[in-house]
Amino acid sequence: MDNSICQVYEDEIQSLEEEIKLLAEKYEDSQQESTFFSDEEILMSIKSFQREFQGQSKGHESPSDLKAQLESLETDLSFLMKFTGIQFTSHSKKTVEKTTNRTVRKHRLSGNCHSLSFQLEFQLLEMQNKESVSAVITDLSIIMESGEDSDVSKFVSSTEEHGNLLTFFRSLSSYAEWYEHRRCTFLHFK
Repeated sequence: MDNSICQVYEDEIQSLEEEIKLLAEKYEDSQQESTFFSDEEILMSIKSFQREFQGQSKGHESPSDLKAQLESLETDLSFLMKFTGIQFTSHSKKTVEKTTNRTVRKHRLSGNCHSLSFQLEFQLLEMQNKESVSAVITDLSIIMESGEDSDVSKFVSSTEEHGNLLTFFRSLSSYAEWYEHRRCTFLHFK
């Protein structure tokens, strides 16, 4: 009897150790930064930054100049958000694969455009050769609150198929603006 009880406990201990190992791996994955760099890449980036900084140091940008630039960028961002109606509420990215000339990152975006909310998930494949970098969007998935509107569903399906985010955001901005106008008009007549 004691032998069977010991075996049950040993099995339970082994099961718990495996679970701890899996949870530790998950924790390490979640704690890793979105981007991974080798020592060589870090040194190259530092040298590049130093060259840039030496080139810019001749201009001697003061903290007040930098603050003015930041305020200008914030003003531009505010204008774009008002102009398009698109506001991003969250963004996350995770590096899925990284080699010397190829990087795959998984992005998740969520936000609102006027009164419509949306969520995007896609992979960005960046390929670098000696002279240029090219990027391709793959595995695009879009979730929107479209209700029963079949036109929006068709548009989302087409966008997912072609992976064209620029077209999506342009069309979303226009559609959401007119959706809001229609909604207000119908509320007026109720």
